[in-house]
Amino acid sequence: MLLLIGSFLFLLILGTPVAVSMAVASLAYLVIYGVAPDIIAAQRMIAGVESFPLIAVPFFILAGNLMNIAGVTGRIYKFALSLVGWMKGGLAQVNIIGSVVFSGMSGTALADAAGIGTIEIKAMKDHGYPVEAAVGVTAASATLGPIFPPSLPFVIYGMMANASIGALFMAGIIPGVVMTFLMMLTVYIFAKRKGWGSDTPFELKQLLAASLEVVIVLAFPVAIYLMILAGMSVNIAVLIGLAVLVALDWYFDFSAVMALMTPVLLIGGMTMGWFTPTEAAVAAVLWSLFLGLVRYRTMTVRTLAKASFDTIETTASVLFIVTAASIFAWLLTVSQAAQLFADFMFSLTDNWWMFLIIVNILLLVVGAFLDTIAAISILVPILMPIAARYGIDPVHLGVIITLNLMIGLLTPPVGMVLFVLSRISKLSVEKTTLAILPWMIPLFLALGLIPFIPAITMWLPTQLGLIR
Repeated sequence: MLLLIGSFLFLLILGTPVAVSMAVASLAYLVIYGVAPDIIAAQRMIAGVESFPLIAVPFFILAGNLMNIAGVTGRIYKFALSLVGWMKGGLAQVNIIGSVVFSGMSGTALADAAGIGTIEIKAMKDHGYPVEAAVGVTAASATLGPIFPPSLPFVIYGMMANASIGALFMAGIIPGVVMTFLMMLTVYIFAKRKGWGSDTPFELKQLLAASLEVVIVLAFPVAIYLMILAGMSVNIAVLIGLAVLVALDWYFDFSAVMALMTPVLLIGGMTMGWFTPTEAAVAAVLWSLFLGLVRYRTMTVRTLAKASFDTIETTASVLFIVTAASIFAWLLTVSQAAQLFADFMFSLTDNWWMFLIIVNILLLVVGAFLDTIAAISILVPILMPIAARYGIDPVHLGVIITLNLMIGLLTPPVGMVLFVLSRISKLSVEKTTLAILPWMIPLFLALGLIPFIPAITMWLPTQLGLIR
């Protein structure tokens, strides 16, 4: 056990990539101790990526890339500006709302930061906001991506924990709303203290137009429901609804109706049993292609090829991490590390609150050093059985783990969002870190609420019958 963990940590300190560190540490342990035949180790590695839910990973990544090149990002920004740009700290509020909308398409914090974050930081700087404030708000709002469905970390967690990915998607909605409210409240407080005003004049016409887009999107599932009550088949009702929606969007050229429809279609499809979360990822890609090739006609062969190759590159790195983490996590179990950690936790406390406090601290530390996918793959097999003994539902645990690891993306030394925003803003990593610190307040407030009030996470999936 000491060899396995020690060699892994040693390689990380030397700057070796996480996946390579896990693979080398696992290989060294297998060679020296011979705990299993080579064929068993190979089977464990193959089994790590031989999972149907894991197929969703490349499709969600591709959908996010396609949405970026389809020009949807700019439309989301325009919509958010009309909706909340007139508030105090207008563009900071726009930053948050834009991330909420974009999160329904990308599912990752990195895509949010690199996609719509680029537009938002430039706009805030052009309107006189300190670059530090622009970076801080963008960093905090980027954490919403993996909380709102669809979420790439939830897919990985669901695979590792054998938990319902659909339930995880639903479980993230209310925590995401809570985080959005806390972030917008923080912006309001900063705006009053620093004298930030609105960035667009209050125009009732623009506000009503943006609100109308929200109403149209919300009216879609209501219209489907009413048509079904009238005796129409589900498939016909949906086809009619989509046809009317596309016709309206084509005629009025709405800013973000089609973008806002993405999570509605995915969540609605999963709720009605049309497709699994994995198939929902394919649906997201098809919807993205429709927007880029048919509706907006912004995609070219060149941009489509670039999005595809970027997806292949990202997917390869994710699958490499999952493969290495599978054998590493298995060896942690074989070496009794998981059992020793469980015994240690139970010796400390039998109170689930204290357990969650310790887990939150552990996850925040791990998130600062490890990639999200690797952290989930390693920690879930260890934490799951312990959490079960404390009576914590796997779905609730999944949201807790994801939230902590998203905060970890903003912290040195390995926070990926930190480095992406440093590059975009042209600030040093040190200055970017300091810029983000004040905007961690709403994230830690959320961390103080969501783990310890299970109803925030569990109410919606329970009401939908996804959790019994």
